Amino acid sequence: MSLDKINHCHFIIYKPYGYLSQFASNASKQQSKKFLGLLHDFPEGIMAIGRLDEKSEGLLLLTTDGKMSDFINSQKVDKEYYALVNGDITPDAIGQLSKGVEIGFEGKKYQTKPCAVFKLEQDPNLPERSKKIRDARHGPTSWISITLNEGKFRQVRKMTSAVGFSTLRLVRVRVGTIHLNTMQVGEVIAVNGF
Repeated sequence: MSLDKINHCHFIIYKPYGYLSQFASNASKQQSKKFLGLLHDFPEGIMAIGRLDEKSEGLLLLTTDGKMSDFINSQKVDKEYYALVNGDITPDAIGQLSKGVEIGFEGKKYQTKPCAVFKLEQDPNLPERSKKIRDARHGPTSWISITLNEGKFRQVRKMTSAVGFSTLRLVRVRVGTIHLNTMQVGEVIAVNGF
């Protein structure tokens, strides 16, 4: 056994709405932004595995192990999202999402890979979001589940928009076999590994 073996740290967190999936590199940088370091006293060298944009929330894995991060970010691991979309989503739109749709990515057209999509029969039991979402007076909404094993920037939002149903709220609920379950917004759990 090597004495150089590093004991890595791993965390599961519920990233709140309005936070960036990164750590501030210095105190003066983007003072108006909220970073993950506000949630917990994380060890040096910690990094987010994948990202959730500022307006997205939910399950985020953190580690000090770069190899673990690379593996989970690879296309071998499914990520499931619950998306609240504007309107009563149609079976046709779900079919299009499942087969893959064309979105813009880095200034080019990109065809998303086939993925698992279905409409949730009832609203998921999620904590209330810190910023209010418009209510039913403005028309119907639908919750859908989308499971991807790719992760282009703002992909789920771009996909639902491509089929005419913009995303109002986006929550990542699963990465591989790790589920959000009953975690609360901002909760941090230290784990032995993923």
